[in-house]
Amino acid sequence: MTEAQPGSVVALAGGVGAARFLNGLTAAVPPERVTAIVNTGDDRAFYGVQVAPDLDIVTYTLAGLIDRERGFGLAGDGFTLVDRLAELGHETWFRLGDHDYAHCLHRTLLREQGQSLAEVTDGLRRTLGVPTRILPMSEAPCPTIVELGSGVRIHFEEYLVRDRAPRDVAGVDLSAAAAAAPAAGVIEAIATADLIAVCPSNPVVSIGPVLSVVGVRDAILASRAPVVAVSPIVGGAPIKGPADPLMRGIGLEVSALGVARHYREWIDGIVIDDRDAELAAPIRELGLAVAVTDTIMTDRDRSAALARSVLALAGGLR
Repeated sequence: MTEAQPGSVVALAGGVGAARFLNGLTAAVPPERVTAIVNTGDDRAFYGVQVAPDLDIVTYTLAGLIDRERGFGLAGDGFTLVDRLAELGHETWFRLGDHDYAHCLHRTLLREQGQSLAEVTDGLRRTLGVPTRILPMSEAPCPTIVELGSGVRIHFEEYLVRDRAPRDVAGVDLSAAAAAAPAAGVIEAIATADLIAVCPSNPVVSIGPVLSVVGVRDAILASRAPVVAVSPIVGGAPIKGPADPLMRGIGLEVSALGVARHYREWIDGIVIDDRDAELAAPIRELGLAVAVTDTIMTDRDRSAALARSVLALAGGLR
C-alpha cells in the first residue's frame, strides 16, 4: 500500500455529486477497494414500488448507465408507465422511467420475500457489473423531513421534485435516521477503512442523514483513518441541488468555510475549489488540513483528478 493507494476507502455518499466523485475515485483506486455508504433518507414508495434515489444514482453511474443529462435515471429509458398513469388521472410528479421502475419493482419483490435492502442493493450492483461495494446507511425507514417557514412539513422528495425546492426552509428533521440502526456492514466498513472520504454531497440532507444513523459518527470518530471531505459549495453556491436554502434553514453559512465548520468535529481535512482559495486560511484556523484545486467534475478524468487530490491530502495526514 502507498499513500496514493490506500488499502480500503469508505465514501459517505448522497446522489449526483457523490456518484460523479465515486466515478473518479474508482478510476484513481481499484474499485473493489471502495465502499460507498449511501443516504437513504430520500427513499419513498412511488407507484407501488420502493424507490431508493441515491442508491440507484450511485449504482447507475458506476455501471455507466446513468442518464447524464438529468443526472439520475437510466439513459434511454422510456416513460410509458408514468405517462399512462397520468392519462388515468394519477399524480406523476415523480418521473420514474420504465426500466428504472423494473429495478424498483425487483427491489420491492425481493424485500417482500425477506431480503434486506443491503442484500438487494448488492445483488443489483453485481448484476449491473459494478465492482464497488454499495451499502445503504440503514435498513429502517429514515425519511428526511423538510420544515418550511409556513409550518408545513414535507418529505424531501416532495420538497425537491414536486415543489421545486422552495427557499423558505425553517429546519430539517432527521429524527428518523437518528433512531435507526446502521445496515449490516456499515460500521465494520468504517472501522476497517484506510481512508474515509466525504463526497461533495448536500451536507444537510445527504451527508446529514448518514451521520445521524446510530453509531456512524462514533465509528468515524473512533477510526484511525484520515477523514477528508470535498466541499459541495463553490463560490458561495452549490454546484447542483438546493443546498443553499437547506443550509441557511439550519443556520449554516453557504460557503466552503460553512461546510468546514459544519464538519470540523469529525473530519481532518477538506478539499475546496480554486475559486474559494481565500477561504483556505480561515479553514486551517479551524484545525483542518486544506487542499485547493478544481472541484468541478465535468467528466471522469476531472473526477479522477479530484479524487487524487483527496488521496494526496489524506496521505499527508497519515
